[in-house]
Amino acid sequence: MISKDFLLAGNATFTVSNPEGKHYTYKVQKAKTQLYPDRPAFFIKALTGPDNENSYSYLGMLVETGVRLTRASKYHADSTIYRVAHWAVKHIINDVPVPTGYKIDHAGTCGRCGRKLTTPTSIQLGLGPVCAGLS
Repeated sequence: MISKDFLLAGNATFTVSNPEGKHYTYKVQKAKTQLYPDRPAFFIKALTGPDNENSYSYLGMLVETGVRLTRASKYHADSTIYRVAHWAVKHIINDVPVPTGYKIDHAGTCGRCGRKLTTPTSIQLGLGPVCAGLS
């Protein structure tokens, strides 16, 4: 499972999968301008089309308790795409293991700069050595 550090690195892409073979991909990005004086804001988008680089739709904002829908969101609290994101983010933020058969994996790229991860430590962290402060 991915870490909170990866999730909040600023440019994280992750996929949630279940034992039935369904999967949902999300992108978490740090806001370019600070919306709150005491903390950075993070937006979450869901992959909704065939282009895994550009077919993302705005879902909501990350908060300490999971994902919060906003007025700009096209989804509702009962939509599967929202419920999966909220469930996954809660597990990641609270470092709670997911049930057997469920997985939350990063996309093989650094959660901060987006470069491809190649070393075992980087792959495990979801952050490259420079972005993780290891070099």
